[in-house]
Amino acid sequence: MSSITDTSVPVAPRRRMPAASSWTLTIAVAVAVMALLPLGFVLWATAVTGWETAALLIFRGRVGELMVNTILLIFFTVPICIVVAVSLAWLTERSDLPGARLWSWLAVAPLAVPAFVHSYAWIGMWPSLHGLFAGVAISVVAYFPFLYLPLAAAFRLLDPALEDQAASLGLAPFAVFRRVVLPQLRLALCGGMLLIGLHLLAEYGLFAMIRFDTFTTAIIDQFQSTYNGTAAHMLALVLVLCCFVLLGLEAGLRGSRRYARLGPGVARQLKIIRLGKWKYPCLLLPLTVAAFSLGIPALTIGRWLIAGGSSIWRMDEVGLSLIQTLAICLIGGLATTAAAVPIAWLSVRRPTRATRFLEGCYYLASSMPGVVVALALVTVTVRVMLPLYQTVATIVLAYVVMFLPRALVSLRASIAQVPVELEQAAASLGRSPGNALWSTTVRLAAPGAAAGVALASLGIINELTATQMLAPNGTRTLAMAFFALTGEIDYAGAAPYALLMVIFSMPLIWLLHYQSKKIAGR
Repeated sequence: MSSITDTSVPVAPRRRMPAASSWTLTIAVAVAVMALLPLGFVLWATAVTGWETAALLIFRGRVGELMVNTILLIFFTVPICIVVAVSLAWLTERSDLPGARLWSWLAVAPLAVPAFVHSYAWIGMWPSLHGLFAGVAISVVAYFPFLYLPLAAAFRLLDPALEDQAASLGLAPFAVFRRVVLPQLRLALCGGMLLIGLHLLAEYGLFAMIRFDTFTTAIIDQFQSTYNGTAAHMLALVLVLCCFVLLGLEAGLRGSRRYARLGPGVARQLKIIRLGKWKYPCLLLPLTVAAFSLGIPALTIGRWLIAGGSSIWRMDEVGLSLIQTLAICLIGGLATTAAAVPIAWLSVRRPTRATRFLEGCYYLASSMPGVVVALALVTVTVRVMLPLYQTVATIVLAYVVMFLPRALVSLRASIAQVPVELEQAAASLGRSPGNALWSTTVRLAAPGAAAGVALASLGIINELTATQMLAPNGTRTLAMAFFALTGEIDYAGAAPYALLMVIFSMPLIWLLHYQSKKIAGR
């Protein structure tokens, strides 16, 4: 008798994505589609305009002038910021500079002063200041902390063994720095340079006050004075292309090298370099930077507060602006952080190509300048959803699109520190997936969520262009009130608003600086 034996290998049942994960992915996709709305708007506006009309509006003398201004602004500002930030970071993190901790904090503090307040302060000191030179000088003091923060963190994490090996081969100290230290700072340099470049493209208030034309100022002027939507849309297209060029340059400069340390054990503690006779002369750099980035705003605001007296503190107007600013910051910060939760959880718990693609969409959308985001939402709400035009929902949506990565970075880091086994243990005790997630990961990641709310709120406090174009009628935030009064040359009346913006930004900057130190184990 013969028998037939089934030798086929049983196929494992295909694992289905849990219901909670599928719902989370659905929400993450919806947020990504919403975040890409400005890019879709620019492409749609170009298609509707037609190539002939678009070419006439793009290839004209005015656009060439704006492009030259933009290139020169970035060409001069970014290298100066690199020199200032690298020098400060090395002095405060690697040398025995007197008061290094204080200077480290003072190097981050200028972020609490909005860029247009820097411009207001410098004009208060030198009323005739305008043009490219003014734009470069003010941009350096306003934006160099974006480079200083990642560079300082990178200096703290360097392995001193590499420098010792290079020195043992006979390299001079400067050669060691150039050939060993600088290559390890590439990621921090590229990230900071990209942030500064994107801010230079998006900034409006700083350049409008010193009468220096950029694409953003031209778009706002076109939109507010003549409401020439087609011309503004084509300028927005050029501005978006400039953003993509910066993103491509940053990716090319960053490369794909490995920067992690390989080998047994852990890296030795950094060796503090003795400055010797140069200790006190080196103090001139942080002193000068602090004087220009913090001293000038403090002197100007203080002078106008004294000159205006108590009459400029019109508490009904100032109080209303303060309440509206705090309310919109809280709502926008919470909404932005909530929108970042699904993709932050997926990127840590379900890392796939799809989640990485969605995360890239979020970062790509955040590179869009605020004026482009505002133009997109104005067009969509007027043409499709008119009841939403100039409502709180629209302005909050703009904040979510613009500041989503700030909350995403903090949330992702916090969720990664929570063991997934805690969620599994809670589920094994009979809790639903949502309840298990809430009772473990969400609660333990709350500090990261709080940091995300704070960082998003900091951006909202300083945001001007999207708020001006999208805020409901009657809205008067601190930034809007400040810019309106400076536009009327009422510098004394604008001083209380500038002071309040700085005061309420300081705790958020402290949190940012504290988190940077904490990550590096300081």
